[in-house]
Amino acid sequence: MPFKDFAAGDILTAADVDDFLMRQSIMTFADAAARDTALTDVLAKGMFCFLEDTNAFQFYTGAAWQDVSNPGDITAVTAGTALSGGGTSGDVTLNLDLSAVTIPASQISDLTATAAELNYSDGVTSAIQTQLDTKANLLATFITDATTSRTLTSAADAGETLQFTSSSATVVTVDGSTDFTVGARVDIIADGAGELTVAASGATIKAAETSTTTGSFTIGAQYSAATLLCVATDEYRLIGNITAVA
Repeated sequence: MPFKDFAAGDILTAADVDDFLMRQSIMTFADAAARDTALTDVLAKGMFCFLEDTNAFQFYTGAAWQDVSNPGDITAVTAGTALSGGGTSGDVTLNLDLSAVTIPASQISDLTATAAELNYSDGVTSAIQTQLDTKANLLATFITDATTSRTLTSAADAGETLQFTSSSATVVTVDGSTDFTVGARVDIIADGAGELTVAASGATIKAAETSTTTGSFTIGAQYSAATLLCVATDEYRLIGNITAVA
């Protein structure tokens, strides 16, 4: 709808009031109900009004009254803890520094771990399974073996206590496929009446002033024990009541 520029002496008609003055001015009403009553027959798209009860500006879309956005409430967006960016005008962006975010255990409603348990996992790397396996190796499982031959493997024997009970001579072999991780160990108990021997077959075993990849060691008499400790890839120390086989 065009605006009309009135000149001195122009006649102000009812149509002029309806079309130009009322529909192109901001009208003030006590509230929405008073406005709707007053403007029932003269509504036109683009009308503006001010409502005193809510201090709101509204415009008529042609179908309904709609609030005019109020740009005056927020004067600045300030970056807080773990945030950067912000601004005082226009579009602003806040950036989150994930490395600076911490969540106290008390804020996780379904968490059953204690603070000490959470601290235990602090510093865990992507190789978490390896770390867990290393921890697990510190907790030995007691295994009784009545056979006369056993080749040690990392999966079955690392971190275990092996009790050999045969009355016949028994050989425990450590070879290139044993593959204990560095620091892993196995405790070997000679509870059987038969002689218990630990033999090297490709892997290096050092004990009793002897280093060998093909030799062997005997573990004392019945009820004696020894510990096999991995100190490097395919390299072990045999510690305990042992004798190198000549």
